[in-house]
Amino acid sequence: MSPKAASDPKRTRPRIALPRAAWAISFATVGVFMGIGVVSPILPSLADELGGSPAQVSLLFTSYMAVMGLAMVVTGWISSRTGVRATLLIGLALIAVAAVGSSASWALGPIIGFRAGWGLGNALFVATALAAIVAAMPGRRSRAITYYEAAVGAGIATGPLVGGLLGQISWRAAFLGSALLVTLSFALLAVVLPRTPRAAEPTSLVAPFRALTHRGLFSVAAVSLLYHLGLFTVFSYAPFVLGFSPAHTGFVFSGWGVCLVFASVVAAPRLRGSVGAVPTVAAALALFATTIALIAVYTENRAVVTVCIVVSGLFVGVLNALVTEIGMHVSPVDGATAAASYSFVRFGGGACAPWLAGWLGEATAPSVPFAAAAGATALGLGALAFGRKSLPPRPRRAVSGEGDPDRATVGSPSTIRG
Repeated sequence: MSPKAASDPKRTRPRIALPRAAWAISFATVGVFMGIGVVSPILPSLADELGGSPAQVSLLFTSYMAVMGLAMVVTGWISSRTGVRATLLIGLALIAVAAVGSSASWALGPIIGFRAGWGLGNALFVATALAAIVAAMPGRRSRAITYYEAAVGAGIATGPLVGGLLGQISWRAAFLGSALLVTLSFALLAVVLPRTPRAAEPTSLVAPFRALTHRGLFSVAAVSLLYHLGLFTVFSYAPFVLGFSPAHTGFVFSGWGVCLVFASVVAAPRLRGSVGAVPTVAAALALFATTIALIAVYTENRAVVTVCIVVSGLFVGVLNALVTEIGMHVSPVDGATAAASYSFVRFGGGACAPWLAGWLGEATAPSVPFAAAAGATALGLGALAFGRKSLPPRPRRAVSGEGDPDRATVGSPSTIRG
């Protein structure tokens, strides 16, 4: 090796490989979050075949998100007693069973019930997975969160595509496809993820609520709730406005998901470093609200609605990555508790939006749900301002060996590295 090469840090710096555990958790996260998007393209088909209104079939989203949000408050209590690995596997098993049950159902009622069970499985997986992937990448918290949100985006992006393509065959096939991928994820985690010890100090049931008394974390959670009202209004009600086939709708929302992944992985980290996290979130909120408002104005124009849906993925991707990162950095508690409390509020918005959008659309006009969603998203700017003094403009990048890694999860980080 030449002296120049030896002295050049760019040439000698080792490439850090992503741990196997982080890869496995990311893959499973994609499969789990497909469960959100797989439903969107088949909502009109379900309404036609099973005889339901937009508000009624939107309960597939509402039951799923409501149970998921409520269950978040107990995920830390459960995972601290069973261990990270067991909690992840239990969650995946529940999702697989619920997906198979949904595909075998004969009416909307049973599907809504199975979707509630699906939400419970998601809650167990999601709150634990975020903390687990952070712990699997010690000293690289920001990058770990970026990978996690990218996996979330990939799942939401591929969900509509899979749901749309399989929905052309039957809405039952869409549920079965999701069940198959989650089953594969279960097998992968069972093999790759080492057993994890239980937490030395089990998490209290009230810990997630106590965490929300922190002004910064509460502000971040409120921001997330408000923009999720906008997100799931688009996700659940736009398919009825578009009137496309399941496959066509799936491609539209997959385009949205591709934009989301790009923004989460590429744009958000760069904007965080150059502009700052909080200013970037404020700009993304304003742009997302504006995009939804355009849908409200041009509801009858399919081309405009389609473009707005796809482009909004850029703003949601930035929000998902940076709002989550700010919440994890500002939290005064361990990562699992922070993720549980933040997600409890976050998915509350996702639970309310689908039914409200369907009801407003039926009671008034198709444009009204989008106008309301745009207003709710814009209110996120007020929630951000409320906690402004408690939020760092640029969350500090963790470096190797920095900080307390045990804050990232309920178990010891060393036990879940790949």
